[in-house]
Amino acid sequence: MSSSYKPSRYVSRSRLKVSFEFFPPKTEEMEATLWDSIERLAPLNPAFVSVTYGAGGSTRERTHSTVARIIKETSLKPAAHLTCVAATKEQVDEVIRDYWAAGVRHIVALRGDPVGGVGTRYESHPGGYEGSPELVAGIKAIGDFEVSVSAYPEKHPESGSIDTDIEMLKRKVDAGATRAITQFFFDNDVYLRYLDRARDAGITIPIVPGIVPVQNFKQTAGFAARTGASVPDWLARRFEGLENDPATRKLIAAAVAAEQALDLVDRGVTDFHFYTMNRADLVYAICHLLGMRPQEAGVSAVAA
Repeated sequence: MSSSYKPSRYVSRSRLKVSFEFFPPKTEEMEATLWDSIERLAPLNPAFVSVTYGAGGSTRERTHSTVARIIKETSLKPAAHLTCVAATKEQVDEVIRDYWAAGVRHIVALRGDPVGGVGTRYESHPGGYEGSPELVAGIKAIGDFEVSVSAYPEKHPESGSIDTDIEMLKRKVDAGATRAITQFFFDNDVYLRYLDRARDAGITIPIVPGIVPVQNFKQTAGFAARTGASVPDWLARRFEGLENDPATRKLIAAAVAAEQALDLVDRGVTDFHFYTMNRADLVYAICHLLGMRPQEAGVSAVAA
């Protein structure tokens, strides 16, 4: 299927919107790195910043405290991740209410990985939400949240086909999802074909491409294999021989991600979600190459 998106090198960079994903820190050192990254990226005035939620709610308290601090000390809009794996409806609903009480108005609703890990059979908790569509409906029943969900340009590893996968996305939209954020990908044609098929299925919400700057190629390739994302041979060649050269790896990573994002801009894409891995340098460089510049002091600066 050919994409309906045609190149246009005259897209105004002022139309670009970005969001950043972070994960809750485990140690004081990691916390310092996270907040350094937030402070560095905040002046780019992101549409929102999301904070991940560990398998089975394993980072529940750290996720909540990170989100609460973002609300208290910055002018950023946080989106808290939430899964329904290994938890009752009552437990999940309690988290949702806690988020609302803390001032959170945006949740990224995800089913979560199987208890046995990626590749094992998923089974919903006997007293829990069956999956992400039901979780979305549960969130919307509790509060007027903005709800983002996941999308998989190369289909979810558990989906039998791309059509089945898109039908699942449609169910999430019908339940109240207002935005989809994709799993990362490296072939833009894959994303644009997926976007066309989603639109053909009547899905009209934004489907924002998830971009990952390759901090560590071996690690990224391993994660891609577990999540069903393909890694092109050309990408492997770009990082070949750089295992012990982190400085050059960073330069290559920024160039690769910027090339990908600029190509998407040329094809009419204006929204991007960056998986930061709690590191600001590559993401900031990519946003700079996209034409983004810091906003006036006080617009989104981290409070002292």
